[in-house]
Amino acid sequence: MSTERAPWSLRLAAIGGLLFLHFPILVILLYAFTTEENAFTFPPPGLTTQWFGAILERPDFWRALILSLQVAAIATLIAIVLGTLIALATYRRKFFGSDSLSLLIVLPIALPGIVSGIALRSSISVLDIDFSVWTIIIGHATFCIVTVYNNVVARLRRTSNSLLEASMDLGATNWQTFRHVVLPNIATALLAGGMLAFALSFDEIIVTTFTAGQDRTLPIWIFDQLTRPRDRPVTNVAAIIVILTTLVPIYLAYRWTQETRD
Repeated sequence: MSTERAPWSLRLAAIGGLLFLHFPILVILLYAFTTEENAFTFPPPGLTTQWFGAILERPDFWRALILSLQVAAIATLIAIVLGTLIALATYRRKFFGSDSLSLLIVLPIALPGIVSGIALRSSISVLDIDFSVWTIIIGHATFCIVTVYNNVVARLRRTSNSLLEASMDLGATNWQTFRHVVLPNIATALLAGGMLAFALSFDEIIVTTFTAGQDRTLPIWIFDQLTRPRDRPVTNVAAIIVILTTLVPIYLAYRWTQETRD
């Protein structure tokens, strides 16, 4: 079966769009290997891998990386539990105002990050809670829940109600129906939502800035490094680590979503 090839103009437009999107990332990749500490001339004066070893010797980098991984993992776990429960509640029962409730659920990720950050900081201050790692986790969980919720709701809408009805007719309890019917059907959507939530939490900086106390996640550490021109290659290496750490869960989420569609 032959397929018609796209015209050259469309191909060039696609290539141009990809270059426009990814050129900044290519610059970071290139200058993570430069031999000069603060030179951004093109072409680079030389290439080296010494900055990868240099960043591994930075204890402040390791503290920031570990903190980001911990925050992302806990925020994702909270999002999986709460996002799934909210999705099940809004899907199974239609009631007055259910559409408005769905809008309120997705609102945290639709609002500008600075608005969410200010709102969270004000709320935490009013409640007289000390800013710590847990306030960062709470801030991240607010938008991570939306990611899980959207994935689970989309999958539930594609799940036949007859399966649930058959399970209940055969005498299964609500828990048994969830465990043996609902959970297997939403498992990949749940994993995809969790992976996306982890990626969003790991590289988030705006909400983190407003909810963190003295703790520094990796994105905040990178932002602080920008004021030190002689550390630019090290900062670029840290950026590459962030890219790779977020790329893996995003790719897995994409693959799981595509497999279930096929």
